[in-house]
Amino acid sequence: MTTPSCTHLDQIRDVEPSADGCEDCLRIGGWWVHLRLCLSCGHVGCCDSSPNRHATAHAQTSDHPIIESIEPGESWRWCYVDEVPV
Repeated sequence: MTTPSCTHLDQIRDVEPSADGCEDCLRIGGWWVHLRLCLSCGHVGCCDSSPNRHATAHAQTSDHPIIESIEPGESWRWCYVDEVPV
């Protein structure tokens, strides 16, 4: 049995975070639980436990597949398309 792998690693870029919090929540006055960084463009969005789920929304509208947690003490990445850790 093979372990599923991400087929989008070529889309990872050296990015800078777009904001000090979820940029969409900051714009609308919302709040977030945890933050995620898009590794294609640097968009900072909120996690799926947050009311607005901006990181997932960004991935769906931009076709940017891979995010990284930018929470202190966390170091993981996720591919939305392949639904696997990276």
